[in-house]
Amino acid sequence: MSGPGLLHGVVQPYAWGSTEALARIMGVPPSGEPQAELWLGTHPRGPSVLRRHGQDHPLDQVIAADPIGELGPEVVGSFGGELPFLLKILAVAQPLSLQAHPSRRQAQAGFAAENEQGLAADAERRSFRDRNHKPELICALEPFTAFCGFRPPDSAADVLDSLGVPGLAPAVARLRAGDTDGALRWLLERPRATAAEIARRVVASCGSPGPFPEERRWAGRIGEHHPGDIGVVIALLLHLVRLEPGHALFLAPGNLHVYLRGVAVEIMANSDNVLRAGLTRKHVDVPAFLEVVDCRPTEVAVLVPDGPIHPFAPPVPDFRLTRMEVNRRVRCEPNGPEIVLCASGHLTVAGQEVPPGQAAWLPAGTGPYEVAGSGLAFRAGALSI
Repeated sequence: MSGPGLLHGVVQPYAWGSTEALARIMGVPPSGEPQAELWLGTHPRGPSVLRRHGQDHPLDQVIAADPIGELGPEVVGSFGGELPFLLKILAVAQPLSLQAHPSRRQAQAGFAAENEQGLAADAERRSFRDRNHKPELICALEPFTAFCGFRPPDSAADVLDSLGVPGLAPAVARLRAGDTDGALRWLLERPRATAAEIARRVVASCGSPGPFPEERRWAGRIGEHHPGDIGVVIALLLHLVRLEPGHALFLAPGNLHVYLRGVAVEIMANSDNVLRAGLTRKHVDVPAFLEVVDCRPTEVAVLVPDGPIHPFAPPVPDFRLTRMEVNRRVRCEPNGPEIVLCASGHLTVAGQEVPPGQAAWLPAGTGPYEVAGSGLAFRAGALSI
């Protein structure tokens, strides 16, 4: 029997996570270990558990048993029998890996190629863990800082030039010629010892006063966590962005980024495809990364809510996200399945109490429902909400 239920997420204990932020949000004692992400969805690496009518079942199994009833015919027709989005809370205490995500075409080709090579789905050397693209939207719960999207090449050259590191001259020359792709390739293709020496000199220079002080400060912090990693130089080719609470970013496939610090809600296509260029101990596949990354300079558009209830509508059909500051009853009219996350406060969703750090699952066909109480909620759905 379908109907709304309470959704319990899965905590991912990645090393870069905060030891206190997710516990604080969920109102539980800290575990003493890093807790990086809370996943709400059906991804096979961490499907949520749905409590409905007093019984617990993994959400992916619930949907598989009745895809039309849970997702509705429109979502099933567009995305098959799978929930098309994954909702998360991120708690970033240390810089993440320098990464980009593939388009759907790139993901399908990469996944098939690695299958042909006989790589297991969970193999460490695997770059494509599923067939899906991974656009994503992130909305800050607390101040959130990232390097994201390539600067214009002259601007990136100015940043590198200001460091006074002679070993960067070939990269700077390529940037001055407008060749960001060439500069990126040159950095990634340095011999390991040469790259480590360049990275150490860059971090040392960032410890001295000079132009671009915030970029220098964050590069120095990256260097503390990832000594000798050329990714610290690549990060300086990107815009430095700070999101205030409520502000958001949409990252299209191919956008190179590294999250630095902060707490945020993130929604993405239901994928775990990550192509890394550095700042990690995980697998780095330079050729695959270079196929995926988009080196075109881009303006970083910070999305700012224009009221207490603000829908973010990214240019993909997989997901929508509405930020809701609730201090009265809010009527919602879904046209498909939804997850409503309580980020703080005391809320009820469709008459069901939803504690902070937990969520409500509202299957297709739920009909109009209300979010009531006082707090901050995020309403996630597909197609349009």
